[in-house]
Amino acid sequence: MIKITNSAQDHFKKLLEKQEYGTQIRVFVINPNTPNAECGVSYCPLDAIEDTDTEFKFEKFSVYIDNFSIPYLKGAEIDLIFDDLGSTLTLKAPKAKLNKVPDNAPLIERVEYLLKVQINPQLAGHGGKVSLIEITDDGYAVVQFSGGCNGCSMISITLKDGIEKELLTAFPELKGVRDITNHNHNEHSYY
Repeated sequence: MIKITNSAQDHFKKLLEKQEYGTQIRVFVINPNTPNAECGVSYCPLDAIEDTDTEFKFEKFSVYIDNFSIPYLKGAEIDLIFDDLGSTLTLKAPKAKLNKVPDNAPLIERVEYLLKVQINPQLAGHGGKVSLIEITDDGYAVVQFSGGCNGCSMISITLKDGIEKELLTAFPELKGVRDITNHNHNEHSYY
């Protein structure tokens, strides 16, 4: 799952010896699957271990990763690199960041990318999300809302004045956006 080189393990061991007894290491990802994804390493005291964390045991310590971060840390590597200036702890997680989609990628991939990096971060402030279901043969992007967007009293404005305008500006080949969400106003809805 996650590789920690021997030099990095020795470094963590020395750091943990100076911490409260039982403190371990936590590895996490913030804003995963976006161009702004950031990986981090921190101390993990015993009282900070959650039931949903996954433990990865190493010789002298354990690493805890929250279940949300696990898919983005597959193939990750932590290393301690030495140079003329000293040492640097590095964390490489190739699956953490959403790579930019090339301009010549299929339209569906370019639309999904725009939704993930520009529109969903805005909707997340209200607990919402929009997903692309398909692009029809006649040029319509079919979307479905979830979270706080499902049943929100402002959804038609969000769709027409926000999402559709942004998608049509970015992709003139689209004719419009259709929402297939069965909107049920509920306690999760943002209003």
